[in-house]
Amino acid sequence: MTLAEQIAQAAAELVAGAAGTSPQALADLVEELATARKVVTYGCGREGLMMRALTMRLYHLGLDIHVVGDMSCPPLGPTDLLLVSSGPGALSTVAALLTQARNAGARTACITAQPHGPDPASCDLTLTIPAQTMANDTGSTQLLPMGSVFEGAQFLIFEILILALRDRLGESAATMRARHTNLE
Repeated sequence: MTLAEQIAQAAAELVAGAAGTSPQALADLVEELATARKVVTYGCGREGLMMRALTMRLYHLGLDIHVVGDMSCPPLGPTDLLLVSSGPGALSTVAALLTQARNAGARTACITAQPHGPDPASCDLTLTIPAQTMANDTGSTQLLPMGSVFEGAQFLIFEILILALRDRLGESAATMRARHTNLE
């Protein structure tokens, strides 16, 4: 397989994973984000990198947004949202954080490929991206290994989410750009 063929196949796998996402679930998450007083995000490993990318764009939209573990992460309470990624649907760190957020009165949302797992099942809102993760990659015929399809599909869906939220909030590319750091 040539490099161009590998790229085409990998891109097709990402698009197929992202395309199965429910437009209504995406709209519901947009509304949760738009109405939350404060949002905190979390993800493990490469999913965590995708969540950080989403966090950056949410900041560019003007949200009060933080990442679990950062020294500047404030406490959660009522009217706040904890947004987690749990591709395989069951991660011990995610479960612990969801419990803590619920105990503080915050709402919870999970981005997952396994909507019947315990993490998404315990959340107020679930956004399912039906793509391969490490939970179901054994015997896969997909080119991309392990959780790469889910993680790549997350990036695509997150970009679409940002466009929808930008419209919902009345923001623009210019207002987003104005919030971009000048310390590069």
